[in-house]
Amino acid sequence: MKIEFEPGWKLRSAPVAPLLVPLLVAIQRFGSLAAAARDVGYSYRHVWSVLGDWNQRMGRPLVELERGRGARLTPLALKLLELEERARTRLAPQLAELAEEFERELYGEAIARAPQLTLCASHDMALERLPELTEGVLQLGLRFHGSVESLEALARGDCDLAGFHVAEQWQTPEILQRLDPSVHKLIGLAVREQGLIVARGNPQGIQGLHDLTRPGLRFVNRQRGSGTRLVFDQLLTRAGIASGELSGYSREAFTHTAVAAAVADGSADVGFGIRAAAAHLELGFIPLVSERYVLACTSNRMESSEVKKLLAFLRGKPFKAVLASLPGYDNAITGRVMGIAEGLGGPRPARFAPLG
Repeated sequence: MKIEFEPGWKLRSAPVAPLLVPLLVAIQRFGSLAAAARDVGYSYRHVWSVLGDWNQRMGRPLVELERGRGARLTPLALKLLELEERARTRLAPQLAELAEEFERELYGEAIARAPQLTLCASHDMALERLPELTEGVLQLGLRFHGSVESLEALARGDCDLAGFHVAEQWQTPEILQRLDPSVHKLIGLAVREQGLIVARGNPQGIQGLHDLTRPGLRFVNRQRGSGTRLVFDQLLTRAGIASGELSGYSREAFTHTAVAAAVADGSADVGFGIRAAAAHLELGFIPLVSERYVLACTSNRMESSEVKKLLAFLRGKPFKAVLASLPGYDNAITGRVMGIAEGLGGPRPARFAPLG
C-alpha cells in the first residue's frame, strides 16, 4: 500500500471541499462544465451547487458560463489554482519524506525489499507523470527542487538521480562544476522548448527579450537555483540586459505552470517557461531556446536493477506517448545513456533567435 499525504487549506472556518480544486482543473482542461462534471465523477447539478456555494463564499465568481462558449475560469479561480500548486510544490519534499517514514514503520522489511529510486529534480511536466507510470513495478520517490539543489542532493547521497536541464546552445558553469565525467552518467529525458509565455493573442505585442524592459510591463520569474532561472539569466546576459531593467524580475514562481497561471490570471504580462505550460492554458508562446532535460546518476548505480527498470520505462511507449502529448517536447534523447559531454550537447547553433 502506497501512503500519500495531501496538503489542505481552509477559508476561515470552512474547509475547502475536496471536489473544488479537481473541478476547477477539469473546467480549465475541457472548457465545459458538463465535461468537467463527468471527469470528476459527479452530476452536473452537484458541481453547479458546489460552484454556487464557493462563489458566495469568495464573494466573486470562480467560473464564467457563456452560451455557446462553454465555461472558463475567472482570474480569481486561476489565482487559486496557482496558490494551490505553489503550496503543493513547497510542501511536496516534506510530505514525501513523511510518507516514506510511515511506510517504513508500517511495512518494515517488505517496503525495503521493493525496488525503489529517489529522484530530486527540477520541475518538468513529463517527469511528474513517471511515478504513476511506474506504480506497482518501481517505487519512484520524486521531489521537485531546483537544478542546482538537485545536483547537490545527489552529491550528498540524498537521492539516486538528479534531474536538471541546460540550454543546447551553450554550457552552464553552475551545472558543469557539479558534474564529474569520472563519476556521473546522464540519462536523457527529453528535449524541450523554453521561451516567453504571453497572454492569448499577445496583446502587448512582445517579440523578444528587449521588450521586457518596457515601462509598465510586468514579468514573473522562476525561483533562484532553478534551471530555468539559470537559462533565463544567461539569455539576459547574452542580450546585454541587466536584470534590474525588468519589472517583476524578483517575483518568483516555483513551477512552469505557476508562471503560466500568473500570465493567465492577468497578474503578470509575461513570464519565462516551457511551451507545454503555455499551451496548457491556451496562452501565447515565443520560443527562445531549446534545452535538454537529463537525469544525472553515479556510474556505479547505473548497473542496478532499479535504474535499468527506469530506463525501460523511459524507452517504452507509454512515456513516449506522454512526451508526444506535450507541445514543445521531443524524444530525441529519451532513455539514452550518455557521458557528460554528449549529454549536455552544447555549444551548438541556436534553433531560435533569443536576442530579438
